Amino acid sequence: MKEFIVVDTEGSEIVREIAILNSEGQLVYEAFDAAHPNYTETQLKKQPLQAILPSFFDFAKQKQVIFHSANHDIQVLRQSCRKAGLTWRKIQFSCTYELAQHYLPDLLSYSLEYLSKRLNLKVNQKYFNPQQAHSARYDAEFTYQLYLKLMELKSQSSLKKALKDKPNPFSSSKVDNPFQDHPDLKQIYQDEFELLKATIDDIRDDRNHQSQGAVVIGEPGTGKTHLIMRLAKELLQVNRLLFIGQPNNPDSVLYHIYTRILKSFVETVPGNGFTQLENLLAHSFVRILQATSQQSNNDEIILSRIGENPLALYSLAKEGTDLKRKLWQHIERRTNEWWTSQYGLSGYSAQIIKGIIKFCSYTEPRRKELATRWLVAHELEREDAESIGLENWSADFSKEDFSLEAISVFSKLSLLDEPLIIVFDQLEGLGLECNRNLLERFGEAVKEVFTYVPNSLIILNLFPDRWQQFQTFFDGSVIDRISQHKVFLEAPTNQQIKEILQLKVRAIGIDLEKLFTSGELQQILSHRPIRAALNRAADYYRYKARGIPLPRSAQEFSESYPSPEFPISTEQRLDRLEQELSKFRQAIQAIATGLGSIYSTETNGETPVFQPFLNTEFNPHQNTHYQNGNAHRSDETLIVRLDATRQVLDYLKSQRPELLQDYDKLQIITDSDDIGKLTTIAEAFQLIQPFEIDCLRLGKSKLPENRVFQSELKKVAIGFLQIDGSGFTSRLKNFNELVVSHKDTRFLLWRDGRQPPITGKVGREEIEKLNNAANGVYRLMEENDRIDFELLYKLVIDIQNRDLDVDLLAALEVVTDELKDNWLIQLFQPERSLN
Repeated sequence: MKEFIVVDTEGSEIVREIAILNSEGQLVYEAFDAAHPNYTETQLKKQPLQAILPSFFDFAKQKQVIFHSANHDIQVLRQSCRKAGLTWRKIQFSCTYELAQHYLPDLLSYSLEYLSKRLNLKVNQKYFNPQQAHSARYDAEFTYQLYLKLMELKSQSSLKKALKDKPNPFSSSKVDNPFQDHPDLKQIYQDEFELLKATIDDIRDDRNHQSQGAVVIGEPGTGKTHLIMRLAKELLQVNRLLFIGQPNNPDSVLYHIYTRILKSFVETVPGNGFTQLENLLAHSFVRILQATSQQSNNDEIILSRIGENPLALYSLAKEGTDLKRKLWQHIERRTNEWWTSQYGLSGYSAQIIKGIIKFCSYTEPRRKELATRWLVAHELEREDAESIGLENWSADFSKEDFSLEAISVFSKLSLLDEPLIIVFDQLEGLGLECNRNLLERFGEAVKEVFTYVPNSLIILNLFPDRWQQFQTFFDGSVIDRISQHKVFLEAPTNQQIKEILQLKVRAIGIDLEKLFTSGELQQILSHRPIRAALNRAADYYRYKARGIPLPRSAQEFSESYPSPEFPISTEQRLDRLEQELSKFRQAIQAIATGLGSIYSTETNGETPVFQPFLNTEFNPHQNTHYQNGNAHRSDETLIVRLDATRQVLDYLKSQRPELLQDYDKLQIITDSDDIGKLTTIAEAFQLIQPFEIDCLRLGKSKLPENRVFQSELKKVAIGFLQIDGSGFTSRLKNFNELVVSHKDTRFLLWRDGRQPPITGKVGREEIEKLNNAANGVYRLMEENDRIDFELLYKLVIDIQNRDLDVDLLAALEVVTDELKDNWLIQLFQPERSLN
C-alpha cells in the first residue's frame, strides 16, 4: 500500500480546522484558523491560513491523501488558497465516500457516521459518537479506520477473484484411509514413524517372525490415520499394508477383517501399477524358486528372465497364449509344492492359494472381479466359476474359520517377502453400550489374529479414553499383545500447524500470509488438534472465496462481513436467521429477568412453550432430552442446530463425490457387511423414533442376511443377497416362504447393481415370485441408492469416531430433510411406507 495521510477539514467555505494522520494512524498535524472569530486568544494550535496550507502541502507531498467527501474538502482547500493568495498544488487523493460506494453498494447512506456504525468502527475502543463529530481530529480518526476497512474489502475482492474456481485446499481435513494422498509434513511425528519402521525391521529380522502389536494413541484429529498414510507412502513398495475399519456385525468379525484385508490387497501400489496381492505373490514366488535346491528348466528360465525385478513375472507371456497358460500352471504347481512341504494340505489353504494365483494370472477386469468374489467366499454362477478355473465353495462351511485361515495364508506367504502391516482404525464406535457384544467379539478376533498370523505388525489406532476402556474390558493377554509398543501423538506446535497450512495452500498457488490476516491466522492456530485448525481455515476460505459467512465461533474474531456483491446463499440465510434468533433469545431473557422469573423453552412439535421457574439460575445450554421417545429441544439447541445444519450439508457435499469416484472401482460387497451397516444406521435413528430390531429365521434353512424393523404402525424386513448360483436361488426360495407366511410384514430384498445378473431360470422365477407378492419386492441397489446408503453409514460412523463434530440427533434430522425420498429415511419414519 502506498504511503498515505488522512486529512479532514472543517469549514464550509475556507479551512476553519484541519487534522492530518499518518499511515500509522498517528496525529501529525492539527491547526485552527487564527482569524476565525470562534477561537479565543488562548486557543492552542491557532495558525493563519498562510501557515496552515503550506504545512498541508508539505505533508501531502508524494503521498496519497485520503478524504471523506473529497470534493468538499478540496473545494474548501482551493478557496482557502485563493483567500490566502497561495497557488494550488496538485495532489494525489482518494475519497472514502466514493470507495465505500464501490465496495459497499446499495447502502442507505455513505456518511461517515453511518459507515462507522455500519462497520462497527472504533477509535480508542469507542464507537462513533455524533456529539463529538465535526471535529477535524475526531472525523480524521474515523476516516482512517474507514479507509483501512475499505482497503481490507478491496483486498478481499481481489483475493476473491484470485480464488475463483480454485478448490478449498483445507476442505479435506482428514485421511479416511492410508491409500489416499494428502500433503504430509514429515517433521510432525517423525520419531513415532521411525519407531514403527524399526518395529517392522525387528519382525523381519526375528528368526521366528513373531507378530508384534502397537497401539497409536491420540485425540480426534491428531493425525493417527495420517501417520499410517505415511507408512503406506514410504513402505508400500516393500511391505503390504492392510487397513481394517470398525466391524459392524458381531456374527462375522473375522470375516469383516478378512474382507477388508482383501480389499487392501487389491489396491494398486503407486509407482509399479500392480496390486498389493500381485506384489506379494511375485516376490514370494521368486523366493520359492531361489530357495529350491533342484531347479527345473522352467524355474531357471523364469529366474533368468525376471532378473532383479520379480514383477517382471507378469510380462513373461502375452495374454491368451499357450505360453502364459503353461507359465501360470507352473507357478501354481511350484507354489503348491512349497506350501505342502511347509504346512501340509489341511483346511482351505490349498484352495485359497489357488484363488490368489488365479487372481494374479488374469489381466481382464471381469475375470479379476470374479476371482475377487470367489476369494470373498461368494458362490458364483457355475459358468463364471468355470471361466476362472475355480470350484464353488461348499454352502455350509464356516466363513469365520475360513477367514482366519485365509489371513494366515497371506501372512505365511509374506514370510518369503516382507512383514505385513495390519492396521485397525476407526474403532471408537466399539465403545458404545449398544456395541458391547461386538467389542467382545472384536477382542477375541484380534487375539486369534495374533495367535495364527505371523510376520505382522498389528496396529490399533485409538483415542486415549477408548484405550482406557479397552484396558478394563479385555483380558491381560490381549492387552499385552496389542500394546507391546505404545505411540502417543502429542499436539503439534503452532509453527508446525502453520507449516501444514502453508503446505496445503501451496497447491492453489496462494501465499498463506496473503490468504489470511495475522488475526485470522492467530485464530486458526488457536484451535487444536490439527483437524480443528484445518476446519477453521476451511471456514475462512469459504468466506473469502465464496462469501459464505463464518460460523459463530469465528465471527467474534472478525468484524468483516460478506460484501453485497456475493449472491445470497442458503448458508447466508442460515447465518442471518441464527443472528435474529440470538437477538430474540436475549430479548426474552431480559424480559424474564425483569419479571423476576427465568424461562425454559421446549419444542412440542408446534409452538414454543415458555415455562417460568422462580429462583432458578438461567441456563442457556440445556441439553436435548427425551420423553416418550420424542426429542424435546431447548432454545439453545435450535441455535446449535443451525451450525449443525451447515456442517452436515458441507459434509454431504464433500463426501458424496468421493464415494462416486470409488463407485466403479473393484469392490468387495458382502451380505454381512451390508446388514451390519443397516443395523448401525437403524440404531442411530432410534434416537428420533424408537422401534424394535430383530431378524427372521426359518428353522435351519439358510436365508438372506436380514433385519426386521417394527414400530406401532409398520413392520418391514430388509434383506441382502449378493451371492450367485444355487446359493442365491435356495436362499431366495426360503425368503419367499417367509413372505407368504408373514402377511403383516413388508419385505424388501436388495442386491447390488454391480453384481453379476441372475441368469438361472429358477433364480429368475423366484425373483418374479417375490415381485408379484403383495408384500414383497426385489430391487437392484443402483448407484444413487448405494451412494446414499454408504453416505448415511459413513456419517454415523464419523460422528461416533468424532471425525465429524456434530450432535448425532441434529445430523439425522438434517439428512431426514435432505434425503427425504430415500428408502432408508422412509424406513425409519413410522408414518411413511416404502415406495
